[in-house]
Amino acid sequence: MIPLQAVWPGRPYPRGATWDGQGVNFALFSQYAERVQLALFDERGRERQRIELRERTDHVWHCYLPEARPGQLYGYYVHGPYKPEEGHRFNPHKLVLDPYAKDYSGELRWHDALYGYTIGHRKADLSFDRRESAQYMPKCRVLEPAFSWGDDRRPDIAWHEMVVYEMHVKGFTMQHPGVPAPLRGTYEGLASKPAIEHLKRLGVTTVELMPVHSFLNDRYLAEKGLQNYWGYNTLGFFAPEMRYSASQKVKEFKTMVRTLHAAGIEVILDVVYNHTCEGNQLGPTLSMRGIDNASYYVLAEDRRYYNDFTGCGNTVNIEQPRVLQLVMDSLRYWVEEMHVDGFRFDLASALAREGGRVDHLGGFFDSVRQDPTLNTVKLIAEPWDLGEGGYQTGRFPLGWAEWNDRYRDGMRAYWKGDEGQLGELARRLTGSSDLYGRSGKRPNASINFVTAHDGFTLHDLVSYNDKHNEANGEDNRDGHNHNLSWNCGAEGETDDAEVLKLRERQKRNLLATLLLSQGVPMLLAGDEMGRTQRGNNNAYAQDNAISWLDWQATPARESLTRFVAELIALRRQHPTFRRRDFFAGPAGERGHDVRWLRPDGVEMGEAEWSEAFARCLGMYVAGDGLADTDRYGVLLVDDDFLLLFNAHHEDVDFVVPPFEGEDWTVRIDTARPDAELPTTVVAPGDRYALCCRSLAVLSRPLPAPRESAAP
Repeated sequence: MIPLQAVWPGRPYPRGATWDGQGVNFALFSQYAERVQLALFDERGRERQRIELRERTDHVWHCYLPEARPGQLYGYYVHGPYKPEEGHRFNPHKLVLDPYAKDYSGELRWHDALYGYTIGHRKADLSFDRRESAQYMPKCRVLEPAFSWGDDRRPDIAWHEMVVYEMHVKGFTMQHPGVPAPLRGTYEGLASKPAIEHLKRLGVTTVELMPVHSFLNDRYLAEKGLQNYWGYNTLGFFAPEMRYSASQKVKEFKTMVRTLHAAGIEVILDVVYNHTCEGNQLGPTLSMRGIDNASYYVLAEDRRYYNDFTGCGNTVNIEQPRVLQLVMDSLRYWVEEMHVDGFRFDLASALAREGGRVDHLGGFFDSVRQDPTLNTVKLIAEPWDLGEGGYQTGRFPLGWAEWNDRYRDGMRAYWKGDEGQLGELARRLTGSSDLYGRSGKRPNASINFVTAHDGFTLHDLVSYNDKHNEANGEDNRDGHNHNLSWNCGAEGETDDAEVLKLRERQKRNLLATLLLSQGVPMLLAGDEMGRTQRGNNNAYAQDNAISWLDWQATPARESLTRFVAELIALRRQHPTFRRRDFFAGPAGERGHDVRWLRPDGVEMGEAEWSEAFARCLGMYVAGDGLADTDRYGVLLVDDDFLLLFNAHHEDVDFVVPPFEGEDWTVRIDTARPDAELPTTVVAPGDRYALCCRSLAVLSRPLPAPRESAAP
């Protein structure tokens, strides 16, 4: 590598390393730095040149190298005070990565030289380490952004039409026999024909990818021979994680998005802007800490330490304007350059904190709301963090949807058989208006889920009373203890035919409830096939068969997959199950749009909702009570539906209400697998044999409108 001769002043924006077709502009924000050096490396990662950045505009250090080209490897050495007690942790012996880097070369190799202080020193992080870290660090790489998107368009999927599928890029195809071995576990594998065929067969509209921003494997995991599988340990907000790339090229991610779009499937990213992989005061110096610790992170009153609202050691300082700009630039980049369709924000309450308190009218949400790029994509909050006042379910601004943990817990508790759950069941079935209705939101503000990556899979939810996380190496101390799970009579694997039969029914109960509730349903990848993690409810470190989808076909798995596909098809065919507005009840202009029924067919009274022993409920939904139109303004009507829920441990003869109309046809009965369900017709006033712990769905067409008599 021949040293570059020309160094021009350059510009403070855009941040990062930007190829403009003639040269590369470099720009790095650091308010408290005293000197900044740009280090250039050859293709083998060996340093060949250091360039002093002499231009500084509004705390942004910059230069322009007319001889630099895409593929150039680089990093920074930042000089300034090393005074942890004042919040400053500059150490010019440590190579630091550009927060705006869009690509990396090489992998981090854990070594004590990566820390700004001397590990084992009696002063701990107040000591100063002079070892050079560059040889252990990945390097930033200047990206050539050119890519042919062709006629790629974002799928036109309204919120109320969505069915979300939460998945892990690697785990989804790692064991798929139809995906070529070199492509398994990669972006290209996810874009392969067998993978897309499965998604299309199910009928999901949207994939929500667990973190694909570049991230690190924690040192303590690496030393135990484990991996950070989930990826909630962000290194950079712009670069896609290359461990999921078969080609080791950024364009592979773009190709995946383009291919999914061509199949009519949206791509939403689970993003982690609340913290970084640098951890607490004893963590490594890899990027922001060494560039400007006091600006990039939220510091405690004792500025040696961090305010940790995330449980991961630090919290990114969104209140700092340049740090807020970093997050906003990253979001726009993923929409404009990578063509993603939206974001799910991990621990989103941390992004709302100003002065340590959650403020939903704060700078971040104001910035997103007015941004012409971001206010057109899907925005989903995980509405909590670990700090005081961090639980904010139902309180995020208009335009945001939320993961609804109240839905998860309510449905688990009901089907588990807990007492006094009928009211909660009804509130969650109807879109959680108690959480979202008062602020002017619609049912689609609720992202309904029963299982997610964090916790039991659906199979394990009905197979284990307790977590079994021994494989994580923490003596089963990690993970949630409050799972609201029930093993149906035997802990874990069993040959008991009755237990297995009940477990399959419970899976169908939970899936049918989820997919027929108002709001946006979210499936956990593999639940449609009965995926198990062997009782592990915190498989974040299990990059192996515990976490990967098992595609081995069995009659039970095939039956469950078919059941899920039929449920999604039913939801898609009937607007009753994807209303845009909340039910009005008796106050509706067109009469009752929903009625709640006791097992004797009589409408529920006020006192009966609070009866502890009650576990059986009917939900009558009037097809002419939609009060909704399609996208062309045509008034919608639908069939009448009757949903019967029985979480009792005994059968119930449910009296079908004697409302005027035609006979009812049984569409779903979770007590009878689809292959055994005969065509069943039930007349108004008849009794329907509702099996213990089961759900049934009945429908009937609306009566034809009566013609008026001739005058």
